[in-house]
Amino acid sequence: MTDRSIDARLRGSRRRGHEHREFALSTIAPIVLLSASGESGEFHPPSISEFFPSAIFFEGSLFEFNRIMLVRVIAAIVLIALFVVAARRAKLVPGRAQNIAEMGLDFVRVSIADEILGHNARRYLPMLTTIFFAILAFNITGVIPLLNIGSTALIGLPLLLAAWVYVVYLASGIQKFGLLGYLKTSLFPPGVPWFLYFLITPIEILQVFVFRPVTLALRLAANMIAGHLLLVLCFSATQFFFFEAAGALKAMGVVSLAAGFGFTLFEMLVAALQAYVFTLLAAVYISMSIEEEH
Repeated sequence: MTDRSIDARLRGSRRRGHEHREFALSTIAPIVLLSASGESGEFHPPSISEFFPSAIFFEGSLFEFNRIMLVRVIAAIVLIALFVVAARRAKLVPGRAQNIAEMGLDFVRVSIADEILGHNARRYLPMLTTIFFAILAFNITGVIPLLNIGSTALIGLPLLLAAWVYVVYLASGIQKFGLLGYLKTSLFPPGVPWFLYFLITPIEILQVFVFRPVTLALRLAANMIAGHLLLVLCFSATQFFFFEAAGALKAMGVVSLAAGFGFTLFEMLVAALQAYVFTLLAAVYISMSIEEEH
């Protein structure tokens, strides 16, 4: 055997040795990483698909009924039942349930209707009361076990409530001033130099006919969407850390669990606050429509 052939065989064996080591490292590396991390699964963060659940009935039709619709029906039934029970058992000296119901009704009447609408409050009080308690009930489902999603987190219901406010404040203004009179008082504020109307009137048109209803709906839906995603993130992270993570990462489950309970309390406050803000702005828009000057 010549020296040249011996060198060739040696180089070939060294090359095969390197290939075997590279193959072994490439095969072992993922196993070592998985055993070091101890992960048996992957963390799946919440996504926008949370708000588009599968249909329960009538899939793909105009009357599709899904989990969010079911939550809305449950919230509406419970809300109506609570007020029916409180009204039927009303006494001169109220009990605890009647007292809570009356406190809620008085809050809407005094702090919103009377405060904003003055002598016109009585006319719009049923509407404002309905809006406040409906939004409160539909919001609070986001922190109730087994329901776990705010019924107003999907834009349809906030748009429906905003459309109700929109129709009422336009109709109220037109009823009081007439169509031309309402457009004049709303789009041409008195006391402004005529040349400024070229700037102010287009802004007022957008504000009266677009921005008010759109911002009412978007504010409510956006807050409920953000709150739901935050809670799902905290509690899904808790499950991942406790049951799928390894080593010291399991301790992070305590942190995410505490954060989840903290954000739950915060979401309860947000649910009530958003009901108050929506109802307050509805009263403000109606007041602006029926006032003599804006």
